Amino acid sequence: MAKTSVARPSEVVLAARAARMYFLEDRSKVEIAGLLDISRFRVARLLDTARALGMVRIEIGLPGTLDAALSAELASAFGLRHAFVYNFGDDSDSSLRHRLGEAAGEAIADLAEATDVVGIAWSRSLSGLARSLTSFPPCPIVQMTGALSRPGDDDLLDLVRAVTRVGGGPSHGFYAPMIVDDAVTAQAIRRHPDVAAAYAMLSSVTIGMVGIGAWLPGLSSIYDALSQPDRDAVTAAGVQAEVSGVFLDANGTPRQTPLDERMIVTPAALLTQLPTVLAVAYGTAKCQAVWSALNGGVVNGLITHASLARSVLALSTPGSGLAGPRAGSG
Repeated sequence: MAKTSVARPSEVVLAARAARMYFLEDRSKVEIAGLLDISRFRVARLLDTARALGMVRIEIGLPGTLDAALSAELASAFGLRHAFVYNFGDDSDSSLRHRLGEAAGEAIADLAEATDVVGIAWSRSLSGLARSLTSFPPCPIVQMTGALSRPGDDDLLDLVRAVTRVGGGPSHGFYAPMIVDDAVTAQAIRRHPDVAAAYAMLSSVTIGMVGIGAWLPGLSSIYDALSQPDRDAVTAAGVQAEVSGVFLDANGTPRQTPLDERMIVTPAALLTQLPTVLAVAYGTAKCQAVWSALNGGVVNGLITHASLARSVLALSTPGSGLAGPRAGSG
């Protein structure tokens, strides 16, 4: 009987390399594919091989210590529907992103029911969401935005499909960028059948998963992807934060910008009407942006770490100069 490819020494070693990069070095499948000069589909098969051979053992548990008291305080201060604050220590941004992505997976698995429609928007902080999912209700999964292509980033459509595979419900995803060069191109993309089908589902979304960016270098994937003239035009519109492509001023009020017609995102008017918008945010440098998103009510749920939660709460204390209309609401 011929040996299978799994038994080949070269394949075993390659599976071990891929598993190490993915699980220990927090590299995406796309990045691993580039480093090993193979397709990302083969990377996925190698990771399956690593599990089958016992190289990788997965234990399911809380990705950190949930701080119930701080979670309740944050929810009370901003009138949030949900708040999950974890004590992760002073980890690096990449580690926080990975661990909070897993926490987001546990949170959405806990909150979602078969009657929900779950939307997932572009955000690097959501890249690890599917890794912690072992079960999920068979509800529809809707892609809420296009994606930004950056080295090391996971593909948004892959994430939508991964969550769908666990739950077994219908999937509404598409290949499209988040930002294009002109409004005519954006309109053409929105008319594509896959994109149009997903857009038609947006008003039915009951739980949206998003990320929060500060309008500064290195703190927003959108900011970093734009030319300097585009950045300046958005800044001139009074933008200081963004929620998966929805631009906000310092108080959290959505602002129109010259970029809006060129973006494949859930419009602000629709995003703010969704019953639950659950954001994942990490890094204390985003403190004011997170405060703005919570204060303006664009986001009514947050998954974050303790140091950022405390920084956001500090901005709502009297004398901070930022205590807005939602601060202190119960």
